[in-house]
Amino acid sequence: MNKKLIVGAIVIILLGVAYYLLSPLFIVKELNDPMPVAVGNGSVGAGGLTLSRGVFVASAHEVSGEAKIIGLPDEKKFLRFEDFETVNGPDLFIYLATDNTAEDFVNLGEIKATRGNVNYAIPAGTDLDKYNTVLIWCKQFRVLFSYAELG
Repeated sequence: MNKKLIVGAIVIILLGVAYYLLSPLFIVKELNDPMPVAVGNGSVGAGGLTLSRGVFVASAHEVSGEAKIIGLPDEKKFLRFEDFETVNGPDLFIYLATDNTAEDFVNLGEIKATRGNVNYAIPAGTDLDKYNTVLIWCKQFRVLFSYAELG
């Protein structure tokens, strides 16, 4: 009887782990943020200017779309994904990095969507000449899902 209980517990644990690791791959999060625009005195201002751009390249997983740095007249900057599509995964984050290793980066937060047009605010003072590579990074497993080199 103890053997059956132990085997049953192990099977339940393994199924739980498998679900945690594999289920995000089948979940699609879609978002279509509007193009960033400057806002002042309660009114919408001028739209953004594309400062740099790059096409996403697959690393561990397939991806499509374009990454753009959008600068606004009020000095705010955004990373924008356009026509973006990738698979989901556990613990995915968006980094502006110096290269593909994720050793020197600015964390823009968790991925908001795996499909669509998405904006990520860039912290004021970020050196975009230094941090010129966009990474889709899985923190949990230290895996580069995909990247885009901005130019």
